[in-house]
Amino acid sequence: MKKILFLGGTAQQIPAIRYAKEMGYYTILCDRQSNTHCQKYSDEYYCISTTDREGILEIGRKREVDGIVAFISDTAASIAAFAANKLNLPSHPYESVSILTNKEQFRKFLRENGFPCPRADSYKVFKEAKKDLSNFHFPIMLKPVDSSGSRGVTRVDSITDFEGAFEKALSNSREKTVIVEEFIEMNHDYQIGGDVFIIDGRLEFCGFLNCHRNKQVNPNVPAGKSYPLFLEKARTSLVRSELQRLIDRLNLKTGALNIEAIIGRDGKVYFIDIGPRNGGNLIPDFLKIITDIDFVGATVEAALGNKELKVNYEPKEEFYSSYTVHSAKPGKLEAILFKNGIENHIIHKEIYKEKGDKIEAFTDGTKALGFVFLKFKGLEELKEKMNHITEYISVQVS
Repeated sequence: MKKILFLGGTAQQIPAIRYAKEMGYYTILCDRQSNTHCQKYSDEYYCISTTDREGILEIGRKREVDGIVAFISDTAASIAAFAANKLNLPSHPYESVSILTNKEQFRKFLRENGFPCPRADSYKVFKEAKKDLSNFHFPIMLKPVDSSGSRGVTRVDSITDFEGAFEKALSNSREKTVIVEEFIEMNHDYQIGGDVFIIDGRLEFCGFLNCHRNKQVNPNVPAGKSYPLFLEKARTSLVRSELQRLIDRLNLKTGALNIEAIIGRDGKVYFIDIGPRNGGNLIPDFLKIITDIDFVGATVEAALGNKELKVNYEPKEEFYSSYTVHSAKPGKLEAILFKNGIENHIIHKEIYKEKGDKIEAFTDGTKALGFVFLKFKGLEELKEKMNHITEYISVQVS
């Protein structure tokens, strides 16, 4: 029986470990929380942080695992690669995964390999960052170098808000390092997001999606995705070719990447982030509905070295969106309302909170209350509903 080590056990990570169980694999779970959602699906559980690379390596070696999966987790991705490389298990190179999971290293990689990149520098001390501020043109973005889910990310338009944004980013960084980078204006309406899949270093699938945001609550946190991509074929091909060039330079092997990219006003592709893992917010589930491809299963099988993965499909003229249910303010959840006929478009719904639960404002991706997938008859209907989504889905808080 194949044994798989899973790093992380949140609710969004259930599909991967559930797939493994359905396939008859032996599942071993590591998470520092002792009451994780995935524990009921695991055959073994170790209460250990997924950032403890020596501890994870020791468990993998002791239990003689056949594969390691860090599903949707940037934090655990480099640890999984480290342990897998040491144990000669299928994985991307640890050095490449480390680059992709650290914004400072990633920006350096982009510059040194000829990819378009905004001016960016990293700082541990506010005074040093402020001293260099004259080298930047506003607006600027401040981010922790090592966080995901938009935690600690702020756009700053003037020096007045700089210190608060710096401290926010610093407090969300494990390495206590903040990256300051110039904001790049895109020449299209929606940031490009979604998941892609590589097999033996070749880009086999591109699940490009439009990223929607709630600008009234937090313009830096994705609040939904939609398909098809609102971008011309030539520019989509440009994104794909630049992505393949990046995959080649990093010597990536087999597995999913979660991407965030834009095309700037200069017509060049800028990679904002590339995560060496499946996307959160149920992106693999959303793409499965669109394409009928099981990306969760493909990720698990890739970790076991299975290259017979079917990740190709014929695009259909259909129109889908996902929406992250969230609240503009903290408090006690009273109700989640689906109004004005939006129920007729919902094809999948997962709500994690119940009436009376304490909830937080949507400051980052971890504050999601749940997700809904929707299907529309046409492009204009999709755009209209997503542009006014709070008229159709609202959260009541007391």
